[in-house]
Amino acid sequence: MNGAKSLVKTLLAAGVDTCFANPGTSEMHFVAALDQVPGMKCVLGLQENVVTGMADGYFRIARKPACTLLHCGPGLANGMGNLHNARRARSGIVNIVGDQATYHRPFDAPLTADTTGMARTVSQWVRTSMRSEDLGRDAAEAIAAAQVFPGQIATLILPADTSWNEGGVVGAAASVPTPPAIDGNAIENAARTLRQHGKDTLILLAGHAVLGEAQKLVWRVARATGAAVMADYVTAHVSRGRGRLQLERVPYVMEAAIKALERFRHIILVNAKGPVGFFGYPGMPSEQYAPDAQLHVLSRPDQDPVQALAGLAKALNAPEAEIPDPGPRPGIATGAPTPEGLAQTLAALMPDHAIVSDESVSFGRGFYKFTHAAPPNDWLHLAGGAIGDGLPVATGAAIGAGKQRRVISLQADGSAMYSLQSLWTQAREQLPCTTIILNNSKYNILIGEYKNVGATPGATAMSMLDLGNPGISWVGLANAMGVEGARATTLEQCADLMKSSFGRAGPFLIELMI
Repeated sequence: MNGAKSLVKTLLAAGVDTCFANPGTSEMHFVAALDQVPGMKCVLGLQENVVTGMADGYFRIARKPACTLLHCGPGLANGMGNLHNARRARSGIVNIVGDQATYHRPFDAPLTADTTGMARTVSQWVRTSMRSEDLGRDAAEAIAAAQVFPGQIATLILPADTSWNEGGVVGAAASVPTPPAIDGNAIENAARTLRQHGKDTLILLAGHAVLGEAQKLVWRVARATGAAVMADYVTAHVSRGRGRLQLERVPYVMEAAIKALERFRHIILVNAKGPVGFFGYPGMPSEQYAPDAQLHVLSRPDQDPVQALAGLAKALNAPEAEIPDPGPRPGIATGAPTPEGLAQTLAALMPDHAIVSDESVSFGRGFYKFTHAAPPNDWLHLAGGAIGDGLPVATGAAIGAGKQRRVISLQADGSAMYSLQSLWTQAREQLPCTTIILNNSKYNILIGEYKNVGATPGATAMSMLDLGNPGISWVGLANAMGVEGARATTLEQCADLMKSSFGRAGPFLIELMI
């Protein structure tokens, strides 16, 4: 058995049964092994940043890692933007990155690169497997590293001769460490703070703390103490809709975030860190909370928030409390597209247990308020700030859900151009994806950032933020990728197209002119 076959068999034995790939020459023996060893679902992406973004979205819904297949250092480099996002989202991914044969590397061939150095910037675990005999073991350890709670990026670099040489051995499953236990002192400190300062305290949630079970527990604590609850702005995955908390996120805009947090003297962090701005702005602090606020860590990102919140609820003798009903489901909005109207229409029409991949950027910052009364859904956010993850994450999420749930992309037009090849994969795999392109023909977020940093844009600067010369036809692009689409200029038209798309088996794109 060659190394490549031992690698595929090791992956399958550990439950890694999906491979998002954009292969090249050095990976051909691994590609052949995928053919020869049954059981691996292979999904082709036309660009590596699509491949890594799909693996991120897959993990967020399937809650198990997939592997990626990337071609040498430049292929890894192409996928690094969405690996950065996946690392910030704490998604588990096993990257298989091809490399020059070990004996060929000293000759400095054109594709030779510092693959290890690049991998370390976006991975918690990196190894180059130098011998076929060791590849199965190395793969098993990579899989275990990716499964460390709540999820990690593991990158296994695979020289071509390690793949093709004989002597491969299937790796025995490596042990995955359990999350560190919650400190009893942290629970007691949080309980004491809430008893004494409940109404002046914010419980800030991130990671798994914004999913279903943790939400029920934090609501008990909040009801018993009068504390407020919010989610971190860059939370990757939020359980939303009926039966879930009507959470709001810390605002993106610095002034709004500072105002939202200024009243709190204590902030209890549940898998979160103290909120800071995306950027430094002239004359403004980096931290968004009040200078005299005290931060209390209940649980770190690598700890189980359910255990932490259960311990806190017990320490406070917090009684069971039913999550409030958000009221009636809204009706369809009418007229010209607005953020509020689109959010209301989405809440009115989305199917039960839909998945929303939200890269609406500036247009969608207020969507939460108008979508609390939607059916139960999972809402996925850009966690690392590197735009271009919305469409790949949606594509991977649809595969992670086994094509059984509708995935709705709320997608800004500028960032969609970074990874539009995702549409091709959606068509190829016939995925139940509805993409709503928010077309304003500009990088609107950067226009706002000009003001935030105190710069004064002129004609040259504004032309660099304009996507309307020439105009981009998203319906045309979708059709070229094999996806049907239509343009909407009113919310009524958008609603009709949404309803129609939700009944389809495959993908559909709506170009909403805003």
